[in-house]
Amino acid sequence: MSAATAEPAVASVVAGLARPAPAHVPFAEIRILHVMDRPLLSRGELAWLGQGHLQRKVLQPQPGLVDIAGDQVTLLRQGRAPRHFSLHRAPELQLMLQSFSALLEGDAVRLQQSFQATLQSRSKGSWTLDLVPRDENLRRQMPHIAMDGDGRQIRCMRIEQPHGDRSIELFGTLADKLGASPQLDALLRLCQSAD
Repeated sequence: MSAATAEPAVASVVAGLARPAPAHVPFAEIRILHVMDRPLLSRGELAWLGQGHLQRKVLQPQPGLVDIAGDQVTLLRQGRAPRHFSLHRAPELQLMLQSFSALLEGDAVRLQQSFQATLQSRSKGSWTLDLVPRDENLRRQMPHIAMDGDGRQIRCMRIEQPHGDRSIELFGTLADKLGASPQLDALLRLCQSAD
């Protein structure tokens, strides 16, 4: 399949994910790093403001904001001076933003330009959208991204990284189900279950 087309099942799921801006969703993220004894947890809200403008507001454990607008990134952290940089200095982040924007705009063809996308359908309308970066540099940093969902909702995003590192992000009401000491197997079941 060429990068200019999208498999019909993928196109159908991605079209259903389109959200008019502004759209806000709570998140809970678990990062499992090989250099840490236990997972790192954070909670907050993602905001899609349209036209390539995303915000990631962290409320716990340390308040902060990442604002991506066009090709500019602003990092705000409590007690620190704001930091600004261009996405041109972080091409992997730029590619991720473009792809996330494609998802929220329901544009499977644009998503397919950056990722090889395949869909696994499960029972009761649940699905997993597997994304493998086409860019070799990005693929070295995150060889596989999986989005678990049902119907028109993304429930979780799972990112694999080198050395066994990974992050799992839970969205919407699922974010409230994250306990203080999450276990990986339980998280995967939670992400892939259908309500």
